Amino acid sequence: MKRLITAVLVMVMCLSAASAFAADNSWQRVKDAGKLVIGLDDAFPPMGFRNDDGEIVGFDVDAAEEVGKRLGIDIVWQPTEWKGVINSLYAKKFDCIWNGMTITPERQKKVAFTKPYIMDGQIAAVRMDEADIKKHEDLGGKIVGVQAGSPALEAAKKLPKAASEIREYDTNPKAFLDLEADRLDAVVVDNVTGRYYMASRPGKFRALPGYITKEAFGVAFRMEDNALRAKIQETIDAMIADGTMGEISRKWFGEDVTNPEDW
Repeated sequence: MKRLITAVLVMVMCLSAASAFAADNSWQRVKDAGKLVIGLDDAFPPMGFRNDDGEIVGFDVDAAEEVGKRLGIDIVWQPTEWKGVINSLYAKKFDCIWNGMTITPERQKKVAFTKPYIMDGQIAAVRMDEADIKKHEDLGGKIVGVQAGSPALEAAKKLPKAASEIREYDTNPKAFLDLEADRLDAVVVDNVTGRYYMASRPGKFRALPGYITKEAFGVAFRMEDNALRAKIQETIDAMIADGTMGEISRKWFGEDVTNPEDW
């Protein structure tokens, strides 16, 4: 009798799993529609923002457009209020969220993420010609700049050796101007924001190796849309493997920040 009950339970579980898999037509739905609608905050440079002509551009935009090209579908961008972006995803206003979304335990309870495709967090930048500062430990006793009210302030306090002074600025560009003028020894800044700024001023600054804090970015999907997520993940993996993601990264950041081995 126990064996019979066990066999019945196994059969029920298999049927349920098969039913769930069959019900997940998320990729087929997008393929049939010929388009992937993506939700984003269109004021988040360099991930997704509007250029002077009003076009939506950025690292995530280029990456997603390449995914669409490889899958034979169009990419449709749907700007949305970031505060309610997950609710809008489940209201089916778009198929996924691709906009530098940090993977957090709280969000993982609500959405299904791809693997991290880029690492964000806080880094330290110094002048390109600075020879004495090679690692985070070398910032002990130095003057460090941060943007006021940003996570960089707490990150600067977590440096391996304490800075002699932490100066707060209204904006990151103001901190970088003081760094360039030799009034600071380093700037602690958000990774993607800082590298984007440094790429716009080639030869002026460099990032110290590694991260002070880490926050991985992922593409977010509805929990039930596993087939669609798997298809996008497969394509992103191929783009990382063949160097395409690296090329896109160098366009926006001046270097490849998409290689997991460097995180």
